[in-house]
Amino acid sequence: MKNKPKRVPTKKILNTLAELYPDAHCELNYRNPFELLIATILSAQSTDRQVNIVTKELFQKFPTPEDFVQLTEDELAAEIRGLGLYRNKSRNILATCKILLEQYGGKVPSQRKDLEKLPGVGRKTANVVLSNAFDVPALAVDTHVHRVANRLALADSDQPLETEKQLTKRIPKKDWTLTHHRLIWHGRRVCSARNPKCHHCDLLAMCWYGKNQA
Repeated sequence: MKNKPKRVPTKKILNTLAELYPDAHCELNYRNPFELLIATILSAQSTDRQVNIVTKELFQKFPTPEDFVQLTEDELAAEIRGLGLYRNKSRNILATCKILLEQYGGKVPSQRKDLEKLPGVGRKTANVVLSNAFDVPALAVDTHVHRVANRLALADSDQPLETEKQLTKRIPKKDWTLTHHRLIWHGRRVCSARNPKCHHCDLLAMCWYGKNQA
């Protein structure tokens, strides 16, 4: 990133985010680690709202890995057709369910190395599952977190993994999960990729990007 000013103290930004979004939480609907895992896989290139519409019926029909593996790839693809990359997701979800049954007794593993071995599960998805399903401190970097963190100069990188590394160095571990949610909420509600609402943003005074848009 070019022309970034001296960073605003991290604590000041985090405190403002906490004031703005005291109720921030994962906006995917789920009842257990398995549903969160599947919903997060489905969320790639899809909005949480779209995923929640699909999973409302999907999880009623197929609540367990055992139920999913009874489906063919085409059958599951038809169930999730409203989402992007639905054929790839169908393939990955069925492969993941088979692994859960064969290697983990049908349970979702709570270790990063095991989660990242599952088809369709990368670091971001693993972080979401670890932090929300198992209360393991993690800071998942999706497009919203990556964009907002760099605009606020909390990070300075074009790569999500490096953004994550920088954020976890600057932010107290106990705040990783909540900060993840608050950055996402701010990105969805104010700091959008196109036409961000900079002039209505309570973080404008701390934001190098917003000031440069004025």
